[in-house]
Amino acid sequence: MADITKEQVVEFIGNMTVLELSEFIKELEDVFGVEAAAPAAAVVAAPAAGGEAAAEEKTEFDVILKGAGGNKIAVIKAVRAITGLGLKEAKAIVDEAPKALKEGVAKEEAEEAAKQLEEAGAEVEVK
Repeated sequence: MADITKEQVVEFIGNMTVLELSEFIKELEDVFGVEAAAPAAAVVAAPAAGGEAAAEEKTEFDVILKGAGGNKIAVIKAVRAITGLGLKEAKAIVDEAPKALKEGVAKEEAEEAAKQLEEAGAEVEVK
């Protein structure tokens, strides 16, 4: 068997395309009977760090109540409608603003909640 160094293996793998590397990983999994889930994730992340892959679109958003504005009662009602909380809990959220109202929700749900709060007169931020 020829003496191959780790550096040579790394250089060889570094010159592969993503498709070639994906096929190579599948072949290694079959030969050794293992699953390389973590290295595959690292391979996907590496091109993104290099700026070669398109940035992933954000899928989870937070709705943050920044302030109640001039109509606090309407904002409390909107918070109750959005969260399903009771009057006391909704009032506490409005009083503690800025405060996250919803976290990790879909874009449509975040936009709808922000729209309802803004219509009630609140200051809202969607992150």
